[in-house]
Amino acid sequence: MRPDRDSEWSSLLRAANAGDSLSYQRFLRELAPVLRAFVRRLLARTNSAGAEAEDIVQDILLAIHLKRQTWIETAPVTPWVFTIARHKTIDALRRRGRHVDVPIDDFTEMLTADTEEPNLASLYIDRQLGTLPEVQRKVVQAIAVAGDSIAEAAEKLMMTRGAVRVALHRGLAALAARTSRGGGAA
Repeated sequence: MRPDRDSEWSSLLRAANAGDSLSYQRFLRELAPVLRAFVRRLLARTNSAGAEAEDIVQDILLAIHLKRQTWIETAPVTPWVFTIARHKTIDALRRRGRHVDVPIDDFTEMLTADTEEPNLASLYIDRQLGTLPEVQRKVVQAIAVAGDSIAEAAEKLMMTRGAVRVALHRGLAALAARTSRGGGAA
């Protein structure tokens, strides 16, 4: 991995979390090919079909998008990203009935990929959110996409905090179920 990559990605995600959509697009555009290489390598090590790699990458990108506000901005972003990637890949393989042991050394080897591919994450996220009922979609967009707090979302959407929490939980559960059924392919 290039020594400056973590610093660059951290800066981009910090700016994205502050509302800079161009920085977020660049972050995802730079991250996607590295994740693709990482997932393909893990699949190859487990003798799994590489055809599912893109579905797993999209699942990883969705998880990063939904959890990006949980990243601690003073910590390096790369370990956070690849922990999510590793877990999502292993989860996908387990759903298909495979037991997976992946050495931690795989993280450092896979961070060297440096190809550029188009960013499909925004289209994928919009498509997935479009499958939700209106209230759930608005709540998930407000909290997971825009980064609003429960209180802010409740005020904007003229709902109680409890109703926002319920809609958020149901929306995220529906997205997770759709993705795990294989309906989340871009």
